[in-house]
Amino acid sequence: MNTLKRTIQAVAMALLIAMPAVTKAQYVPTAENLKSRQEFADSKFGIFIHWGIYSMFAQGEWYLQNYPIDKNEYAKAADAFYPHRFDAKAWVSAIKDAGAKYICFTSRHHDSFSMWDTKESDYNIVDATPFGRDVIKELAEECHKQGIRLHFYYSHIDWARDEYPLGRTGTKVIGRDKEKADWPAYYNFMNNQLTELLTNYGEIGAIWFDGKWDRDQDSIPFNWQLDEQYALIHRLQPACLIGNNHHESPYPGEDIQIFERDLPGENKAGLSGQDVSRLPLETCQTMNGMWGYKLVDQNYKSTETLIRLLVSTSGKGANLLLNVGPQPNGEIPAAALERMKEMGEWLRANGETVYGTTAGDIPALDWGVTTRKGNRLFVHIFDCKEKELVLPLNCKVKKAFTYSDKQPVKFVKCKDGIKLMFNEVPEGIDYIVELVTK
Repeated sequence: MNTLKRTIQAVAMALLIAMPAVTKAQYVPTAENLKSRQEFADSKFGIFIHWGIYSMFAQGEWYLQNYPIDKNEYAKAADAFYPHRFDAKAWVSAIKDAGAKYICFTSRHHDSFSMWDTKESDYNIVDATPFGRDVIKELAEECHKQGIRLHFYYSHIDWARDEYPLGRTGTKVIGRDKEKADWPAYYNFMNNQLTELLTNYGEIGAIWFDGKWDRDQDSIPFNWQLDEQYALIHRLQPACLIGNNHHESPYPGEDIQIFERDLPGENKAGLSGQDVSRLPLETCQTMNGMWGYKLVDQNYKSTETLIRLLVSTSGKGANLLLNVGPQPNGEIPAAALERMKEMGEWLRANGETVYGTTAGDIPALDWGVTTRKGNRLFVHIFDCKEKELVLPLNCKVKKAFTYSDKQPVKFVKCKDGIKLMFNEVPEGIDYIVELVTK
């Protein structure tokens, strides 16, 4: 009888999760949501923070998946997690000084550990660690105080929680009971956690989902029930934006489109082949090679590379979400802080050519990119080997001058557009020429 009952339950669950998602009503964003979208699009620069008990192993955020590890042995790391140097004020101050306008923090990653005082599981930073502090509460309070938007990364998958029906990842994890897979229970767990995050921590800028790709190889499409989940979020906080790092075209109910490790329209990393939508855009990228802290990964991108990445992303009309992986003691690595400080210095001098801009008139070319703000076109020159530069422009140019010191730049109309003529070959991280157009 028990075997028959389990079989019936398993079949019922299989039918439920295999049902195609049905959109109950067309999503119409509220006025608050549209305002939030515009503010997001104007912000252009955010800092991603991947931090959890995986930092204890210093092997990146996928440590539980990448090795045959017993989930219960892995969980013992929580009992030693004591990030005594965590300082929300220092974090937010450094991020604000870097010129970033928002923070996206990993509230719960694929390893199941929650970084706030959730009532849905004891496996969290307050109940399972000697640290016993709600870091999300401290971070939220400091973000609100310093005027930085706070976004929450939230994993759709869970390698340690038995209720989650495993997809193509998490299969190496030891100690899971496959007989306990229960999608309705797991879905309810997620929604209860999301309700906590959107109820107890003030105004939240966005929920950043990740993990839908875990079941992209299923023979029958998996029903993630996104419609109901998205509706819950918009009901709790209408201005809260929803993004999903599923590497697909946006779904109804999503407010931003995410690209991983690539600029919109590019697919060098193999994760961003989807079409570019008209939603606000964001590309996430690592500062070194990993998302979570990895001891041996000290291969940080240069400040020059990061500034050009930010400008190039803006040239696509998108935001850059640049990742840092804090150490297990709660400190942001010194190399990351150094890059952030230098980016902030550059943005204080040149941020007007990035913040609040739209994609430039000229697609990215070998010499650089462009951004636009009203009748002002900013020409960002990264690599020009001559004293002349032809811009394939159709608009009329009234004035041209260097952005840094407002010195006039000679220009003439030519058959291919507008030719800029310099006294010297442009040099530097980003040689910016401002054009006033008509």
